[in-house]
Amino acid sequence: MTDRKAQLAANLAHVEERIASSCAAAGRKREEVTLIVVTKTYPASDVRILHDLGVRHVAENRDQDAAPKAAACADLSLTWHFVGQLQTNKVRSVTSYADVVQSVDRAKLVTALSAAAERGERGLGCLIQVALDAESGERGERGGVAPDGVEELAAAIGAAPGLRLDGLMTVAPLAGEYAGRQRAAFDRLMEISSRLRAGHPAANMVSAGMSGDLEDAVAAGATHVRVGTAVLGVRPRLG
Repeated sequence: MTDRKAQLAANLAHVEERIASSCAAAGRKREEVTLIVVTKTYPASDVRILHDLGVRHVAENRDQDAAPKAAACADLSLTWHFVGQLQTNKVRSVTSYADVVQSVDRAKLVTALSAAAERGERGLGCLIQVALDAESGERGERGGVAPDGVEELAAAIGAAPGLRLDGLMTVAPLAGEYAGRQRAAFDRLMEISSRLRAGHPAANMVSAGMSGDLEDAVAAGATHVRVGTAVLGVRPRLG
């Protein structure tokens, strides 16, 4: 085993312990929570190692990094998640490799994703990114739609050819009433998810929690956690 593989294996084991312990504390089954490893800034060689270690879900946030990495790993059985703020001019590229876009936050993006998915003849899962720091009608500082805009966006995704409404995503906000209150933020997301599922029963995916707050997300009921640093290490500086 190479040094890098040994390092990633140890990190993964530690993250797995954290998720399993959090599930046990919340009275949940371990299989109710899916680990998504955020591989941004790390090379395709790391993605291959992670696959060898059993990881099947990976995430990226920049198309210029993700597209070549996904191409280099096209032979692997992986589900690719796009989690970054997405501009419409990047949609065609992102839909060529992403299985799920977790950062859908406006109608214009829904229209572009639908057209690209139809053109590429592939179905695309969509999560609505909820900004818990946004006022009505606004977008959050880190992207996302205000809570009162979720239902309208859900209807648009549900009616869009080539798209599938899978659920909701959030990033713990840095400002507003939920700043520094991750558990409260994730509980709020679960409330919004419950209302969404009343009209869209299949939209049961809730993506919340990262390296520093995955326990709070699991306790609240998240189905997916997005972990980067805790698995891959401190990210190298860009540029």
